[in-house]
Amino acid sequence: MNALIGFAHSRAAWLILMFSAVALELAALFFQYVMHLSPCVMCIYQRVAVFGLLFAGLIGVIGHRSRIARGAAVAIWGLSAIWGLKLAIELVDMQTNPSPFATCSYLPEFPSWLQLHEWLPSVFMPTGMCTDIPWEFMGVTMGQYMIIAFAGYLLALLVFIIPALKKSV
Repeated sequence: MNALIGFAHSRAAWLILMFSAVALELAALFFQYVMHLSPCVMCIYQRVAVFGLLFAGLIGVIGHRSRIARGAAVAIWGLSAIWGLKLAIELVDMQTNPSPFATCSYLPEFPSWLQLHEWLPSVFMPTGMCTDIPWEFMGVTMGQYMIIAFAGYLLALLVFIIPALKKSV
């Protein structure tokens, strides 16, 4: 258990989080620009959630020795993974149960102070429809893979924080 706590406080753990999020972002851009698959607005929101995981990893890498920095990074990690999982589940529901009454918008609804789709449209501008299923591998859609990915991030978070909670009790 002490080895797990030591790993959780190490820079290596945070690098794994950060680089896994970078890998997901690069995969999304590969699908968009090499395979010419258009991301929908829900896909863009999931990208933002993955950027949250990347940001959490960066905070952890920089401040892995600070309890406050680790706490902030864990909070961002948890919120990003939960939000991403919620979005991925909603997207899969839209794809498997299409309805004219349950559609997604054409433009992302970012806050007025964070207009990512205007600042960096090549990454954050949706061009696809949520009900389309443009890609499958082994009968699993991209949205379903993202459910697995975000659930994996949540599971990793639990493995990461439970030893620390047990130590403090």
